[in-house]
Amino acid sequence: MMVERVSGVLLHVTSLPSKGWVGDFGPEAYRFVDFLVLARQQLWQVLPLSPTGYGGSPYSALSAFAGNPLFISLEFLVRDGWIPQERLQGEFEKSSAEVGACDFSRAAAYKMPIIEEAAANFLDRGSQEDRRRFQQFSQENASWLTDFALYSILRRRFGNQSWNHWPQEFARREDTALRALMRENEREVTMEQVVQFFCHEQWAALRSYCAKRQVRILGDVAIFVNYDSADVWTHPEIFELDANLLPERVAGVPPDYFSATGQRWGNPVYKWSLLQAHGFDWWVSRIRRALALYDQIRLDHFRGFEAYWSIPAQEPTAVNGQWVKAPGQALFTRLKEVFGDLPFVAEDLGVITREVEELRELFGFPGMRVLQFGFGDRESRLHLPHRYVERLVAYTGTHDNNTTLGWWSDEASEAERANIETYLHPMANGGDLVWAMIKAAANSVASTCIFPMQDILQMGSEARMNRPAEATGNWTWRFRPDALESNLALQVARVMEMADRGRLDESV
Repeated sequence: MMVERVSGVLLHVTSLPSKGWVGDFGPEAYRFVDFLVLARQQLWQVLPLSPTGYGGSPYSALSAFAGNPLFISLEFLVRDGWIPQERLQGEFEKSSAEVGACDFSRAAAYKMPIIEEAAANFLDRGSQEDRRRFQQFSQENASWLTDFALYSILRRRFGNQSWNHWPQEFARREDTALRALMRENEREVTMEQVVQFFCHEQWAALRSYCAKRQVRILGDVAIFVNYDSADVWTHPEIFELDANLLPERVAGVPPDYFSATGQRWGNPVYKWSLLQAHGFDWWVSRIRRALALYDQIRLDHFRGFEAYWSIPAQEPTAVNGQWVKAPGQALFTRLKEVFGDLPFVAEDLGVITREVEELRELFGFPGMRVLQFGFGDRESRLHLPHRYVERLVAYTGTHDNNTTLGWWSDEASEAERANIETYLHPMANGGDLVWAMIKAAANSVASTCIFPMQDILQMGSEARMNRPAEATGNWTWRFRPDALESNLALQVARVMEMADRGRLDESV
């Protein structure tokens, strides 16, 4: 039987050209889904939807469970009656003419007071049906929702400092202090929960819109969590922290393609033995939440489930770390017991050992290949289409790569350029390297191929999403509203049709 052949587009929500200086779940998201449908794409891949701290990285989130309030559409809050239209006049309306890079600080300063006002209006005049849905959401997410609300309130109260700098009674979650906080700030706590409810309902409606049009959501679960997060504050016992609640060891990766000194991410590492002793209950909760958000899940840094790079916290770089074994087989066995078939994609890039491959193969998770990586030495050629297998997700590039055009223009070596000419003959086909790469991935045997939106738009280095070795200046790219041309969608659709990844209507 032929394996289903599908394709999709990688675009984080922040990259949508929504009003309000950052992409959100509003009208532009629906317009993008319509573009995917016209382009015969069956997958929309997003990065983690979590609230972010400094730098706006979705991989340095304030919670592994909560949604990012900046993704709440103010237009839809007006539509639903929680704020009046007049609240969006002036600066917000003008922002539609200023679509450029994301401005997270400006978005937060403008949007959050209005979202909080909407939450207050919900509490004051929500209908019985509104309250029923909110109560159901609160019950289904009770394992994290109240703790995140408390964390958010305390973080604001103490100047957005990391939780370990709060007064000790709060940093150490003393029962008396937390009970008093709840009692004295009951309405504020509930408002935080309502904000998460708004986020949930708007995403659920968008996901339903996708499902009705046969577009599935491929989400992302980062293996580690940020130290300054509700997760570590709520569950310090499952992380390697010292008596002062500071990390003893942190995560990262050794020197690699992206950095000669490796990457010191700074995330605290897990006490895997304790997690395993408790049936991986925290991970069960985390995956249950992810499955409520996404149809499929990309496991970021899959290599870390077999062994992770552990760095002494005092080390300034990742050079002096070491590989430490993780109980990945036991974890995935437990998750399979709870959830049945696991719709996971393993991000198995970088230093991959036979043990990592065996773990992925044991559970049947498809791995990833990135066409940009395939034109170096002979070992890199596993990223070229002639080495692909069906159970694989092929990319032209990822959010950590330069765009294909930017890579070709600014990064590809002379040897890589020569290999590209030999393998793809892009110059013999009008010099269109980007489309040559897209077609190569689409025509491969891989059951799934995904293209960053920047490649679909043939954009250069100015549109790069992330530079992994740089702490600032990332995650801000957005496309312009006029980029979603129907002719472009039809061009993509025709390529996918010829690759058996979609069917054109007779009218096309």
